[in-house]
Amino acid sequence: MQSEAPTSSPRHVAIIMDGNGRWAEARGLPRTAGHRAGVERVREAVRTAGEAGIEYLTLFAFSSENWRRPEQEVSDLMGLLRFFVRKDLAELHRENVRVKVIGCRQNIQPDIRALLTDAENRTRENTGITLVIAFNYGARDELVRAARKLVEDVQSGVLDAAAIDEAAVSGRVDTAGIPDPDVVIRTSGEQRLSNFLLWQAAYSEFVFLPCLWPDFDRAAFHEALVEYAGRERRFGVVSAPCIAVGS
Repeated sequence: MQSEAPTSSPRHVAIIMDGNGRWAEARGLPRTAGHRAGVERVREAVRTAGEAGIEYLTLFAFSSENWRRPEQEVSDLMGLLRFFVRKDLAELHRENVRVKVIGCRQNIQPDIRALLTDAENRTRENTGITLVIAFNYGARDELVRAARKLVEDVQSGVLDAAAIDEAAVSGRVDTAGIPDPDVVIRTSGEQRLSNFLLWQAAYSEFVFLPCLWPDFDRAAFHEALVEYAGRERRFGVVSAPCIAVGS
């Protein structure tokens, strides 16, 4: 039976797209086939999020740890990224999607760095959904880089050390200016963050789905949104119990 539509939609959804390799291996295919199938789901996820009124969609595309994968697989992933940006950027721009890339830009191929920068620049003024691509991203690395910025700002006199607070840190992480994710979805049945948005996900809801990423279709996205809509978000605050008069 189909679930009812969610009564409330999150502003910001973040997704750990997991399971491409396992999807391919289960079908006797090379892992690259799983990554290619996963790209199709990226396109569908962006459309579905836009239709659901979601303002920000963050996708964990390539972690800073993924460089440790076999060289051929990394090469294939870089090729897919080049293909996706070159093929889909014009359509994303036409659909009024704004692209933002988070992660470390150092030590990546110059042509990929240029593609990512072009995607951001070309869509900067768009006012539709913001697609945040986490590429060469690791949350611990992000926090280290934010700490360095804080030190530099203190040393240069821009910031007083005594004024460092949560807002100061939030203003120096990669997602500065973007609201924290309301919900983090992970496919493949794994139940961990894997160094993803550790600072930003402090009060996020988590939805773990058993399906592998290439099987994450519109219905699966809808299922995750329905589960989110049923959550009660308290942000550490507990409502006081009602006391009956005369008790």
